[in-house]
Amino acid sequence: MRLTTLTDYALRVLIYSGHHSDRLCTISEIATAFDISQAHLMKVSQLLAQQGWITTVRGKNGGLHLSKAPDQIPLGAVVRSIEPDFNLVECLGPNNQCRLSGGCALTCILNGALKAFWQHLDCYTLADAIGQAPAASPAHAPLMLGQISFREDLKLPKM
Repeated sequence: MRLTTLTDYALRVLIYSGHHSDRLCTISEIATAFDISQAHLMKVSQLLAQQGWITTVRGKNGGLHLSKAPDQIPLGAVVRSIEPDFNLVECLGPNNQCRLSGGCALTCILNGALKAFWQHLDCYTLADAIGQAPAASPAHAPLMLGQISFREDLKLPKM
């Protein structure tokens, strides 16, 4: 299973915005920080705004910021709102033409794996991803979403 680039970029926008919650962030600065296309980030930010994860402000001094506190943004909900589907194999999708349907245990096995994925992801919020999780929360373990690297010359916090 692999998340789409759209979801990857959406998580990056949220993490960046969470690190800079004291101000509006611009598409341009986020694109520079992650060395990704501004056009892609425009699409991502529009989708995040439609889903209610960020608020955008138009105009010369505009930008975007989180719509909620990082600890109120569940990562599982974000991924579900961005990803188009989670049909790991054909038989899990709506247009199932698999000849093994009904006689194959793989459907149950993969559904169980997907359920475990969601249960794990649902334990975390954006606060966990940006290192702001409450210290007294026993349900939270270190989250490893991969290395997110910022350009050093922008003097952003290390993650």
